Amino acid sequence: MINNLSILAVIPARGGSKGILLKNLKKVGGVPIVELASQVASAVEFIDRIVVSTDNEEIAKAAIKGGADAPFRRPEILSGDRISDVQVLTHALKEMERQDKKKYDVVVMLQPTSPLRTKQHIVDSVEMLINNNYDSVWTVSETDSKCHPLKQLTIVDKKLDYYDVNGKEIIARQQLQPMYSRNGIAYAIKRKTLLTDKLLMGKNSGALICKGDSISIDTELDLELANYFLEKVQKHADIK
Repeated sequence: MINNLSILAVIPARGGSKGILLKNLKKVGGVPIVELASQVASAVEFIDRIVVSTDNEEIAKAAIKGGADAPFRRPEILSGDRISDVQVLTHALKEMERQDKKKYDVVVMLQPTSPLRTKQHIVDSVEMLINNNYDSVWTVSETDSKCHPLKQLTIVDKKLDYYDVNGKEIIARQQLQPMYSRNGIAYAIKRKTLLTDKLLMGKNSGALICKGDSISIDTELDLELANYFLEKVQKHADIK
C-alpha cells in the first residue's frame, strides 16, 4: 500500500504464444522470464498482491517460484492472441477483488517479455501515477530516429510511397520530433480507468521515459539480445 492506496500487480503470461513456443518460460540470465517479472515485483514493498494471469500450469509454477501468486487460471475465452490487455486486467482485478474481498485502487501490469525491468521502474511509474493524479502511466522508450514514422515508406501494388506525405520534407534527423514506443516494462492504471472507462491509457496519462537498453521479446534473436544486455549490465555492476 502507498498513500493509503492498495496496489495489485498483474503479470499476464498465457501459454499459447505463437512466435516462440511457451515464450514466457524462456530464460534470460538462466531464469524464466515470468519468474524474473515475479522476482522484481516482489522486491517492491508497497505492492499488496502479485498475481500471474495464465492458462498454463508450468508458467504458474515459475511465477510462484519468483514470488507471485497464481490463485486462478485464465479462462480459455481470454487466452487467444486477439484478446486485449484491458480484458485480461479486468478479469484479474475482478477475480482478485472477489477472492480477497477488498478493492484494489491501482493495477500494475508487468509483461514478462520485458525482462530488463528493475524495481525502480515499477516504483517510479506508480509514484508518478499517484503524485501527478494521472489516470495511467506507461513506461516508454525513445524510438530510434531511423524508425520514425516520417521516415517510413509503403508499397501498394508495387508502388513506393511515403507513409506520411510530410516525410518528403525530412532531410536531417534533427527535423524529427522525438517519438516514443511502449516498452512493456510497467503500466500503472487506476481502478476507475480500467473498470469504468475500460481504458489502458486514460484521458490524463503520463509517460515514464526509460533510459538505457530495453527489449520486448518476440523472437529468438530478441532472447539473445536480452541475455547480452543483461550480461552487459551485470559486468558494469561488477566493475563498480
